[in-house]
Amino acid sequence: MIDKLIIEDKEFKSRLFIGTGKHRSLNELEKYILSSESEMITVAIRRLDLENKSNDNDLLQMLKRLKINILPNTAGCKNLSEIILTCELARELTETNWVKLEAILDKKFLLPDPIMTLEAASSLIDKGFKVLPYINADPALAKRLEYIGCATVMPLASPIGSGNGIKNEESIKIIIDQSKIPVIVDAGIAVPSDASKMLEIGADAVLVNTAIAQASKPNIMAKAFKLGVEAGRNSFLAGRIDSKPIASPSSPEINLIDA
Repeated sequence: MIDKLIIEDKEFKSRLFIGTGKHRSLNELEKYILSSESEMITVAIRRLDLENKSNDNDLLQMLKRLKINILPNTAGCKNLSEIILTCELARELTETNWVKLEAILDKKFLLPDPIMTLEAASSLIDKGFKVLPYINADPALAKRLEYIGCATVMPLASPIGSGNGIKNEESIKIIIDQSKIPVIVDAGIAVPSDASKMLEIGADAVLVNTAIAQASKPNIMAKAFKLGVEAGRNSFLAGRIDSKPIASPSSPEINLIDA
């Protein structure tokens, strides 16, 4: 039986989502998209060069050629009006009503603003968008966003682009345990073992950008993340052994040979 991730009306074989930020070139980006075998990539609509019409240099044209699902995001928006306008523009450009909601006012740590996130999510859902909100690892907020109709919740492992790995595991575990919608861990993931760990504890997927884009060899790192995600998911499905405070012998204790 194929283990598929289902978000709203879409099925995904891959539980690794990736991003387009910080890539060194479109050629390098294309290579790591293919190596990752990801089926979803997020794009900052406000940072696109919409004046560039060349098929060789246009990011959107390249992504459409690769037939990867495009998830527009609202990075760079400063208020609710900009978020809504960006999402409406994204719907025209990418022909999707899916959006990754990023409501960030904090310029130093780039942590998402919970109040603006909730307000924007509610407004976008009313306008027919499928909202995937990027949030702090806040179980109460995650549950509230689920209640108003978000397609997923996307808690951060640590601050975006920091490469600090998993700093919010206990809170993420609570979000996973109480959530009835997919949980996608986003931001701060540094190495494939981080991604594997998140899948092992029950996250439905991870979104990785900087850790791949800024690696010395992004295409190799993308493949490593692919394998890490697969290992973590298989571990979760297999079910880990119980932890014990003392040792437990693995050798049989019957039919022992007497000295």
